[in-house]
Amino acid sequence: MSLGGQTRNPAYFDLPIGDCDGTVLERVLGALMHLEKTEVGSFLSMIWFSLCRLAVLTAIPLTLGAQGNTQSKTEDKRILWVFTNHRTAEDSTAVAKLTPRDKFAIARGDATDPAVFLQSAFISGIGQATNGNPSFGQGVEGYAKRFGTAYADFAIQNAMTEAIFPTLLHQDPRYFRRRRGTGRSRLGYAISRLFITRTDSGKHQFNYSEVVGGATSLAISNAYYPDGRNVANNVGRYAVQLGFDAASNVLKEFWPDLKRKLPRRLAAP
Repeated sequence: MSLGGQTRNPAYFDLPIGDCDGTVLERVLGALMHLEKTEVGSFLSMIWFSLCRLAVLTAIPLTLGAQGNTQSKTEDKRILWVFTNHRTAEDSTAVAKLTPRDKFAIARGDATDPAVFLQSAFISGIGQATNGNPSFGQGVEGYAKRFGTAYADFAIQNAMTEAIFPTLLHQDPRYFRRRRGTGRSRLGYAISRLFITRTDSGKHQFNYSEVVGGATSLAISNAYYPDGRNVANNVGRYAVQLGFDAASNVLKEFWPDLKRKLPRRLAAP
């Protein structure tokens, strides 16, 4: 199988659909080293290099403290106050099938959570300071444009990956936390869920909702980003998007473990 004209190496990129063990992390790390030696302009290389580096570097500190399997009674709707957590469920518990209304409710919850506005404000501030998308200009008007487009990115991606595509393809948009196994095996599991998901019937399937839905939201964003409407820019943004989503899965997987080690004021949802 090839992607973007590049033949993939099964030894690096084939992830098991069932339970993931420590070999998954070894393959991810192997891919990371392999991609550093490949052509920088390669679509596959850019995607996997950004994905593996961001996810692994984010996850390692969390895996070191991942111990115990005590379950909280309710799922926190936020992680560290600023990351939304409206679609996490325990893998070991029986969960009800989501209706289309439920899927749209998850997307609406993520899009309207105050934490999303805080993230949008932060990203807009970085864009303002670095003069990202220079056609937006500076001052209040420039910041307003950056804030609006940053929020639109979140809202549209949530709608595509959590509601529209999951409804059309009958896939479950939730992240099912594993909690059992070693920190390394759980890390591999969390990263692999970016590409593997459950269907509404409980079977495993390629995560079209996340991968294709994310690409669709990125394509839509070209309508309101006047700068950088080219292949290289879009590939770079997509790589960052995938890397962020993988790191988000890792954070969701290890949040209960991390939460027990944090001061109460930081652990509160």
